[in-house]
Amino acid sequence: MYIYLYLNIFTILFPLLLSFDKKVAFYRNWPALLPAILVNALVFIFWDVQFTKNGVWGFNEEYLVGIYLFNLPIEEILFFITVPYACVFIYDVLNAYITKDLLQPYAKSIAFGLMMVLPLIAVFNMGRWYTSVTFMLLAILHLVHLKYFSTKYLGRFYLAYLVHLIPFLIVNGVLTYLPVVIYNDAYNLGFRIVTIPIEDTMYSMLMLMLTISVYEGLRQRFSIKQYQPSTV
Repeated sequence: MYIYLYLNIFTILFPLLLSFDKKVAFYRNWPALLPAILVNALVFIFWDVQFTKNGVWGFNEEYLVGIYLFNLPIEEILFFITVPYACVFIYDVLNAYITKDLLQPYAKSIAFGLMMVLPLIAVFNMGRWYTSVTFMLLAILHLVHLKYFSTKYLGRFYLAYLVHLIPFLIVNGVLTYLPVVIYNDAYNLGFRIVTIPIEDTMYSMLMLMLTISVYEGLRQRFSIKQYQPSTV
């Protein structure tokens, strides 16, 4: 049963079909989205290769097609394309249909809270690689994001993150329940949301924040180039 492949198809199918919705017109942002997904994929595939090699997690061949790239199942490579695409789609849909930035007043407090708590957890769990690496990188990425964008996008990012937790719980729930992905609890805190390691929630936030940061940076650059008066 090719469960992991089916989950990838399920993840991207509706966002891809709805990318041509007139109000959102998500396809118009593909020139910024595709490089953002590529950056995300390069970072996370490298990370995945190292963690798989060192036994932090592994994959159940029973639910895979059997094609491997960089010693990773092809489904795992697709995961770093389908999931960021779907998540940024959620982000843009919410921006289009919810005009008020609901979480903007709390964005800085949330960011600073995460930047204080996550490094502490990381430092006190250095032997648990999934915990320490994920939490520390997420704190650092928040710092970088604030430096370049301040809180311009953070409120909307946090809203998209909260909404994305619904499909996240479904997809990751299947992956960890069967399991398709097998975690070595020696490298994580051992706390789970049913069968999902708690670190997955921060891993997903890290992946979404990296993609959206690059995405918004490129959109901003493309906008400047598009509307900048010619000096010729």
